[in-house]
Amino acid sequence: MAGLPPRPRGVVIVCPGGGYEWLSPREAEPVAQAFARVGWAGLILRYTCFEGTPLGKLPLMQLGEALRLTREAFPGLPVAVCGFSAGGHLAASLGVHWQEEGLPAPNALILGYPVITAGEYAHRGSIRALAGDGDPSYYSLEKHVGAHTPRTFLWQTASDEAVPVQNSLLFAEALAAAKVPFEYHVYPAGVHGLSLATPEVAEPEKGRLPDAHVAGWFDQCAQWLKQFIEE
Repeated sequence: MAGLPPRPRGVVIVCPGGGYEWLSPREAEPVAQAFARVGWAGLILRYTCFEGTPLGKLPLMQLGEALRLTREAFPGLPVAVCGFSAGGHLAASLGVHWQEEGLPAPNALILGYPVITAGEYAHRGSIRALAGDGDPSYYSLEKHVGAHTPRTFLWQTASDEAVPVQNSLLFAEALAAAKVPFEYHVYPAGVHGLSLATPEVAEPEKGRLPDAHVAGWFDQCAQWLKQFIEE
């Protein structure tokens, strides 16, 4: 656990990115602590990563179990699942596949520059880590959005060089088609992996600089949680 306010309004399970091959610390503790500062308990899921054998549904099952245990520990509180990059793919996977897999459903999804599609705009490394040489269609999440998908907060930069912005666009379009409520922010510039886009998580050597405009996603998300998710 990275952040626990005295009387949490809800819980956010944070899924760091890393292409399903590693877990980014910049998308873990700093994010969970940021949610704690706005009244939401922040938990971090350190899911299994690729080590030579395709992961398949293993990370999804781990997230589903984490959500089940969280609901037991925080009865009656809303639980959102937040993910970045491949962690965004994991969070969105639970959002679209929970019903068919018999898993609990989160109250909301929060997706930062998420890997979504296995099609033309795929982040190939993430999809290969899951599917190997098999059929990747299960992992092309825009094809599985439906009325069962939780309301979603999405953000990305238009110039993302690692995960094309079409990933979040495809998911937003699918949410709109299914009439699932969502909020979507596309910022004009910024490299992949900005996390909170604050000095705390800056990586100048990789072009990940503080950006006050992009960093606004968090305040927007906190307002969205307060308006639509808190009970």
